[in-house]
Amino acid sequence: MTHTTDRIEDLLQTGVRDEVYPGAVWAVGNADGIEASGAVGLLDPDHPDEPMRLDTVFDVASLTKILAVWSTIGTLVEEGKLQLHTPLGTFWDKVAGHPLARATAHHLLTHTAGLPLRANLRNLYGTDPQDIRDGVLHEALLRPPGEAVEYTDRAALVLGYLAEHLSGQPLDRLATDRVWNPLGMTQTCFGPLPDAEAARCAPTEYDETTGTHLKGTAHDFSARLLDGVCGIAGTFSVLDDLARFLRHMLAPTQAAFGPAWIKESLRVQTGDLTPARGLFWHPAPGTDPTEDIWVHYGFTGTGMWISQTRGRWAVLLTNKLHFNRDREPLTVIRNAFRAALMLPGEPNPPRRS
Repeated sequence: MTHTTDRIEDLLQTGVRDEVYPGAVWAVGNADGIEASGAVGLLDPDHPDEPMRLDTVFDVASLTKILAVWSTIGTLVEEGKLQLHTPLGTFWDKVAGHPLARATAHHLLTHTAGLPLRANLRNLYGTDPQDIRDGVLHEALLRPPGEAVEYTDRAALVLGYLAEHLSGQPLDRLATDRVWNPLGMTQTCFGPLPDAEAARCAPTEYDETTGTHLKGTAHDFSARLLDGVCGIAGTFSVLDDLARFLRHMLAPTQAAFGPAWIKESLRVQTGDLTPARGLFWHPAPGTDPTEDIWVHYGFTGTGMWISQTRGRWAVLLTNKLHFNRDREPLTVIRNAFRAALMLPGEPNPPRRS
């Protein structure tokens, strides 16, 4: 991996020099662990004596949809508590008689439920968490379920509420009990973070209300509105924990969600509709679904890739929002990062027993 590691370090240093992000942490690995990793740049450009570190804590934003929602929904499916193709209104009293009753968990996981495209929670429903939940679950659909693939944060928000309904636990406790603790992800949690952990956190966007960059508090406004915990965003994690999660996806144990859920999620579930989607995961941009390279991103500048065919995963964590919201420069780096690490045609290495 030496030559590849040098290429990755050069690529990510370019992002630092061009102020795409203050710093980045990355790793690539297989079912046995991390093959190569590194950290470049600074935690905070206002503090040039603090380098980005392998144990930096990141606001992973929409990776919450994978780490907390997709994973726990998988455990509920495998326990028989949820059937993906059953209309929600037939078993969930809260949505019965409302437009969402026609949708299924499968529609939500493939972003085909016809939900409104923007969260817009405070403007529509106020600031009370119960009013927000009621409003989201009773909202009109933009179109009938199954007609189009349209990414919306609301899909994960609804699924988070559904997971809470079926399990009788709040989402943060559910994810901790069913996924994070069993996989040894001891540094993964919803925020806001205690001061000690926040000090190790990569700062994100400047917050005019506090006059400082957010650090240990979720960037996503919906998560902050809901006291830090929701299906959309709000999770904080570190490189090692994400490696544990992705290793499990390549060689699942009995600890959390199992191989059937993983296999079903990492295949196209949207038929002829475009863009192609699995269950929350989607084919990496610039690849064909047959290449079997799946990805999910986070708005703060994070991303995870996985390929069962290659027996390989990769993680890139940045705090690009410290500088701006311009997506294109990071998109170029992400695509180059994926191309360098998820090599086409590479053989599948042996898996752990």
